Amino acid sequence: MMNKIEAILHDLFEDIFRLYGYDFREYSKPSAWRRIERRMHLTGITSVAQLRDNVRSQIHFADQLIKDFSINVTEMFRDPDCFIALKTQVLPLLRQEPFIKIWHAGCATGEEVYSMAIILSEMGLYDQVRIYATDYSAEALQQAEAGIYPLKKMRLYTENYHNADGKSDFADYYTANYDSAVLHQRLKRNIFFSHHDLARDGTFSDIHLVVCRNVLIYFSKALQQKVFTTFYDSLVNGGYLCLGSHETLHFSRQKEQFSVIDAQQRIFRKCDSTKDRQRLIMGD
Repeated sequence: MMNKIEAILHDLFEDIFRLYGYDFREYSKPSAWRRIERRMHLTGITSVAQLRDNVRSQIHFADQLIKDFSINVTEMFRDPDCFIALKTQVLPLLRQEPFIKIWHAGCATGEEVYSMAIILSEMGLYDQVRIYATDYSAEALQQAEAGIYPLKKMRLYTENYHNADGKSDFADYYTANYDSAVLHQRLKRNIFFSHHDLARDGTFSDIHLVVCRNVLIYFSKALQQKVFTTFYDSLVNGGYLCLGSHETLHFSRQKEQFSVIDAQQRIFRKCDSTKDRQRLIMGD
């Protein structure tokens, strides 16, 4: 059954890549198939032939399917312990840098990016930081850049913020406007949103911290290897990589190129010396 699904996905993803330029060919097949089945159910499509025909002939349908692959399940200060680890184990060590560059790869609609901005502001580091926030989805980037979220989510975000050892009143960071919460402009001034497809695009330069959480789990092992290489090449020696709770370097070719800072929170450091390389990843 899986071989048949893989063949279907191969042809479908080749169509999407050829016609629209989006490359999903190395996405996790089970995850991709679940999203396709959902789209077929929502639109009443009963055959793969009809699905491919719609992709080839209906731009609106193809656009909706492409959006289905955008990973946007996120929230502010998601996994608060991870943000505590960044605040206590990583960011203080970057304070000595005259200029800090942080890359949020696969930033979706931006909640974690603004969470980082709040942390940096409370640590007095925001003015020496540039945050690059990237995603392949133009719609997600547009939402992220706007920094407007449903007001009803603020209760959860406030709880997450305090669980992440936030130092202020979370309401100080946004203005309520009817049923929306508009994040304050001061959080945005050092954030640069841009398109970047982890499946196709290359490196950034001289990055001190890469944050890519709960994105790689949707990629095939081969694509994960490519992305890990991109992150390694983007980081300065001694730079940091923060992954999601179900993601790991343990089985990657880059395993010996990083040392573990916090195994539970999936925070790693790019080795910059022979001594560092002796601190190999022993397990997660």
